[in-house]
Amino acid sequence: MTALTVPARPRHDTGLRPVPWRRMAWVTWRQHRIALAGVAALLGAVVVWVWIAGLQLHHAYAAATACNPASPACADLITTFNFTNNFLVNGYTLQLVPALIGAFAGTPVLARELETGTFRYTWTQGFGRWRWTLAKLVLLAAAVTAAAAALSVLFSWYYQPYFNPGNQPLNLSEASPFAAGLFDLRGVAFAAWTLAAFSIGALAGMLIRRVVPAMAATLAAYAGLALVAGNVLRQHYMTPMLTTTLNLPGSAWIMNQWWTKGGEFAFAGRPPEYLLEQLCPAPAVGPLGKPSHETLAQCLSQHGYTQWTSYQPVSRFWPFQWIEGGWLLALSVLLIAATVWLVCRRAA
Repeated sequence: MTALTVPARPRHDTGLRPVPWRRMAWVTWRQHRIALAGVAALLGAVVVWVWIAGLQLHHAYAAATACNPASPACADLITTFNFTNNFLVNGYTLQLVPALIGAFAGTPVLARELETGTFRYTWTQGFGRWRWTLAKLVLLAAAVTAAAAALSVLFSWYYQPYFNPGNQPLNLSEASPFAAGLFDLRGVAFAAWTLAAFSIGALAGMLIRRVVPAMAATLAAYAGLALVAGNVLRQHYMTPMLTTTLNLPGSAWIMNQWWTKGGEFAFAGRPPEYLLEQLCPAPAVGPLGKPSHETLAQCLSQHGYTQWTSYQPVSRFWPFQWIEGGWLLALSVLLIAATVWLVCRRAA
């Protein structure tokens, strides 16, 4: 009888004295130090990359805001800022970090031992299968979440120039903090998404019991959850505000726009071309040689049309952060609890 075939002791064996939690923390470190080192290397590379790119961005921002708008050289400085590290502007590149942590750090926690059969040896020790699972998941989840929380501070510093108000010469200034791809990189959301990715990976590893297929399932599940949250759930965290103001700040998250006339709905979105040709045949042009949205709205308002806008003000950024972080934390706890329950239910 080998270590891989010896039957595990009964689940409620009282003959064994449980191993102290501090010893279990040491065992968890010994077993997963390579995975943790890989996560540290990944996050370290991201830190160096974002730090260097951030220094370039902040220098370009300082030069663009300090220039004289009437100077021809100012346009070049603004262009330099707008195209500095353009691959990081929308944030989607950095969205891969939580998914990779979930796939490469969360999935193998249980899947590797279940796939190789070494869990049978582990369950014969004085850990107990639920304590063994809980120690692994909680300690590793806390480690990756704390690292992600520290990394989100760096991300907030990097994107700070885009959210500074009052810098009209910069095309990308006053970007909305709610923008898809940027919202969940800052505040508490990034750490919460990393914890959720780790929990998804752990559950997938328990269910599939093979490392590589569980990694693929983790990436797919995480991507689906992120899309649902960004496109469906987030906009319903709080009731949008309504306004007829034409000049909303660029930091506001515009949810919907529609037009009324005489108190009744007229149309949604951009005015129809036939209506513009009839009522506004020659509106004043904007800075790019085309009529701006504000110019068209002013023209239509003279003919009895009123534009309504539902939006989320920038002051709701932190309430949205805590709401998203809260339900992601609750989801992660449920996923970890389900994983522990499945381990306890699984036959040796």
